[in-house]
Amino acid sequence: MSSETPTLLTVSEAAERLHVTPRTLKYYEERGLVTPSRSEGRYRLYDENDLERFARILRLRSLGFSLHGITEMLKRPLEPVEGGRNRYSMESLRAIRDGLAQQVDSLNARIDAVRRELKEAQTLRAELSDDLDYVERRLAGEPADALLAQRREARQKKPSARARVARRNKDDAA
Repeated sequence: MSSETPTLLTVSEAAERLHVTPRTLKYYEERGLVTPSRSEGRYRLYDENDLERFARILRLRSLGFSLHGITEMLKRPLEPVEGGRNRYSMESLRAIRDGLAQQVDSLNARIDAVRRELKEAQTLRAELSDDLDYVERRLAGEPADALLAQRREARQKKPSARARVARRNKDDAA
C-alpha cells in the first residue's frame, strides 16, 4: 500500500476517533452535512477530509450553533490567517449572516401564520362549545325555544366569535 493512498475509516473507527457515537455520524450524513464514500459492500468509509468536516461540525455544535447555522457555515470556505488558524472572510460572514437572516424571516412568517391559525381554532372551539352546551341542555330536557331565545339574546349583546377574530386579524394586518 503506498503512502499516497488515503486512509479510510469505517463508521465505528471514525466515531471512536471523534469520540462520538456511530449514530451521530449517520445523523449528520442524513442531514446532508457530510457525504462519505461507500465501499463495494455499501459500507460508509470516511477519509481525513470527512473527519476534519466532522470535527468542524462538532466544534460548532459545542459552541451552541444550530444545525441550520452550521449548514450555512459549511457552504463557505475557511481562509488561513496568522498563526496557522482558519477563519471566515468578511464576505463569507456576510453570506452566512444573509442565509441565517433569511431563515429567521421565513420562521417569523411561519410563526405569524400559526398564530393566525391558532386564533381561528380558538374561535371555532368557542363556537363549538356554545353548540355543545345547547345540545347538552336540550338532552337534559330544556325547551328548544327558550334556549334559542337565550342564544339570540347573547349574540345581540356581543359580536360573534368569528367577527371578533376577523376584527383582530384586520387590526394585526394594519
